[in-house]
Amino acid sequence: MAAADDTGVAGFGRRFFGAEQTFTRIGAGELGGKAAGLQLIRDRILPGIEAGEFPGFEVAVPTLTVLTTELFDRFMEHNRLHEIALGGGPDDRIAHAFQRGELPAVHVGDLRALIQGVQSPLAVRSSSLLEDALAHPFAGVYGTKMIPNNQPDADTRFRRLVEAIKYVYASTFFRAARSYHRSVGQDTRNEKMAVIIQEVVGERRGERFYPHISAVARSYNYYPSGRAAPEEGVVSLALGLGRQIVDGGLSWTYCPAHPQAPPPYKHIGDLLKNTQTEFWAVHMGKPPLPDPIRETEYLVRAGLAEAEYDDALRFSVSTYDAGSDRLRPGLHGAGPRLLNFAPILAGGLLPLNELLRRLLAESERAVGAAVELEFALVLDRRAGLPARLGFLQARPMMVMADEIALGPEEMEGEGVLLASEQVLGNGVREDLEDIVYVKPETFESRQTSRIALELEGFNRDLQAAGRPYALIGFGRWGSSDPWLGIPVEWGQISEARVLVEATLPEMNPDLSQGSHFFHNLIGFGVLYLSVRHQRGYAIDWDWLARQEVVGEGAFVRRVRARRPLIVKVDGRRGRGVIRHDRSSD
Repeated sequence: MAAADDTGVAGFGRRFFGAEQTFTRIGAGELGGKAAGLQLIRDRILPGIEAGEFPGFEVAVPTLTVLTTELFDRFMEHNRLHEIALGGGPDDRIAHAFQRGELPAVHVGDLRALIQGVQSPLAVRSSSLLEDALAHPFAGVYGTKMIPNNQPDADTRFRRLVEAIKYVYASTFFRAARSYHRSVGQDTRNEKMAVIIQEVVGERRGERFYPHISAVARSYNYYPSGRAAPEEGVVSLALGLGRQIVDGGLSWTYCPAHPQAPPPYKHIGDLLKNTQTEFWAVHMGKPPLPDPIRETEYLVRAGLAEAEYDDALRFSVSTYDAGSDRLRPGLHGAGPRLLNFAPILAGGLLPLNELLRRLLAESERAVGAAVELEFALVLDRRAGLPARLGFLQARPMMVMADEIALGPEEMEGEGVLLASEQVLGNGVREDLEDIVYVKPETFESRQTSRIALELEGFNRDLQAAGRPYALIGFGRWGSSDPWLGIPVEWGQISEARVLVEATLPEMNPDLSQGSHFFHNLIGFGVLYLSVRHQRGYAIDWDWLARQEVVGEGAFVRRVRARRPLIVKVDGRRGRGVIRHDRSSD
């Protein structure tokens, strides 16, 4: 076994599984932010959990090897990729150029040895120098590629691994990453990428490989409801790979201090429409057509019927009984399934919630700040326990401390563009004259992907002009599901400093607190206001229509007010308002 260097991580000893060390490195460079978070879990968080404290649970960081930034530097220099990487070209051109490059020969032997002894899915994850820092929370900006790694010959598995590594390297210079760099005043030339090769926590079921549960837990809750307090945190659970949560898909969200509290829906029908119906898995069947520059090349989506066929739902669902108009925990008859994890959270099948609360508390102590954690769980198919919890990530959260007082009387009357009782962030802005909004008269749910492209164009122009703006649209911003909202990436709206979500009867999801998009909103200090269509406050569309039009597309309009807007968000009381001066009519 190679000795640890000043990073505290041992060198890779040519065995991935079965070696004494389960956290190793290849190369002598830096580990990057994400790997540093995993090292924190190993060295400072997990030692705080006493052996036997949660019988039946195995809690650990899944086996991994880090390719340090030394390999990235060698790859860039040997293949002379700096010019195309920094040229601002389209993502696919950059990705193809990187795929043509060759990895450093000195480290190829280690990678071949790694893949020789592994024939199960691997996650190839980014770990850049800027990633997951408290000041600049680069969450979900760079690529992660999962590979099935189940081909019978090692040469094919090696080629797929190398393609995935090159994809992650290329993502350092994709459009979204460049926009992030500009937003935080960083020079892309200074960014370097380490890569994590890590086992995927899950089980194979036919042609799919996935965990029973993925989870994102946060020690601070920006949208508490009922008896919940912000400091009691929030947890999002999903079936299958965690991509469902971090990409803003539907998941089951609850306060860990009140795991049995009912969700904020009046009718079971609304609940059924607003819970997870599909999940992500690694595809283990016949290989798809090669597409090494697509992040989801080896992933598939499946429905709850497929999961039930796989016998993966018994601990996760309730069944709707139409006769009694009630939900029954577990699988019962042929009624609709609801992914609310009631057998665990309400039925006490296993102490998962208690374990998550313990890990949140220990992580917050170790980090010295509010934290966001990611996990994946595999349960015993019959009894639930024993269970394996893979601890995948720990990153700091930013919690605004400024006291902003906003009374209800300020949220009504003349001069109010919009007001909200569901907000994110805390602060006051009086410097925004530009407003970009999705036109209600032409909005269609089936056109949200086109709307995202229009928004990208307006954002590019405003970024070049150095003009931050307020952005108003419909549905959940940043969702990977275009039917839930507008599927923008952060780089497409990176100059927006105020974000407004207007809901519609057919598009009314809550913002996913476990998503990377949400994490980055907080980190960049964006003020977020949600205007719910069924509540008392409304957007003054007539005032917007009277403003000077600076640019317009089929679905999006950019206007400029004669005087700056006054934006005030009181995060502690959950209130926000955007006011305009009446003389700017």
